[in-house]
Amino acid sequence: MKIAVIHDAVGSTDSPDAKDALIQAMAVKNALKALGHKVQTMACGFNFDGLHKRLQDFGAELVFNLVESIEGQGRLIHLIPFCLDAWKIPYTGSPAEAMLITSNKIMAKKCMITAGLPTPAWVGPYPERIRATADNAIDKAAIWIIKSVWEHASLGIHQKGLVNATGKKIWPLITSRAKELNGDCFAEKYIDGREFNISVLAGPNGPEVLPAAEIIFEGFAPEKPKIVCYNAKWVEDSFEFQNTPRNFEFSAKDEPLIDLMRDLSLRCWDEFCLAGYARVDFRVDETGRPWILEINANPCISPDSGFAAAVERAGISYTEAIRRILCDLKGGHFSEGFKQYASNPPHL
Repeated sequence: MKIAVIHDAVGSTDSPDAKDALIQAMAVKNALKALGHKVQTMACGFNFDGLHKRLQDFGAELVFNLVESIEGQGRLIHLIPFCLDAWKIPYTGSPAEAMLITSNKIMAKKCMITAGLPTPAWVGPYPERIRATADNAIDKAAIWIIKSVWEHASLGIHQKGLVNATGKKIWPLITSRAKELNGDCFAEKYIDGREFNISVLAGPNGPEVLPAAEIIFEGFAPEKPKIVCYNAKWVEDSFEFQNTPRNFEFSAKDEPLIDLMRDLSLRCWDEFCLAGYARVDFRVDETGRPWILEINANPCISPDSGFAAAVERAGISYTEAIRRILCDLKGGHFSEGFKQYASNPPHL
């Protein structure tokens, strides 16, 4: 089968998180070739007509969608899936509508509240394109973390990003950070506690929750915020990167918490109509209650990513994970070749 792997266009001067798109694309390409497919990678920018022509010239039967932003704008992540829907080309991962809702953190949080899923209180966004939310705690002092509405990869999140203020007084700080956070931002109540990532992968019997991973904050001084900031994810020689390892080993007393986060992750999968693969990020407060920070409909799947680590921990090969993602397509206009492959895929 002919499969196009579409990824962000990357320049030589781009940041480490942007350049990771090329690593992901190469890893996926190699896995697809190992599965016997003919593969071509395609960088994606604003030239949608040109992309469509490249797909037609290649004869793409399917797209493996790795696009996380267009020209550095995370708010445009959903455009390629919507284009592929219009072009009647099936693609991997979550559908366009799910990509739109989960990528806008405020829209996602509003949907979580409606579905009864726990997520920290927030103030914003700025600009107020979506009505701001306030709760009974808005007049009380609290610790807030200011985030981008659209951008992921911990863009703009740093060790000085925590602010102690009332909800009303946080507004000027939100507006002052807007430019740094690519335009739209909000403040979320900081949950002082543990941090977990729960990855979900499509399987033959439905979504499979992979082993839970906890981020350990080693050697952090009491006054140093225990957050996975940009440095912790991308700057390899930083203190934060070197002192935030993942842990997959848990004691019996953590089993009820892990089970609860697994259930919440599956509820997110169903509520947001996710497909292929996803990751749900949690903070757990001092009482042991988990709070959903983000739902990542297309998390990083580079070989050194947290998702890949969870796949390996589950005893699943990277190539098998790619095969599972490939076969979990929702709807679409499929070629006869793909229908045959999906109904009787190779087992590795």
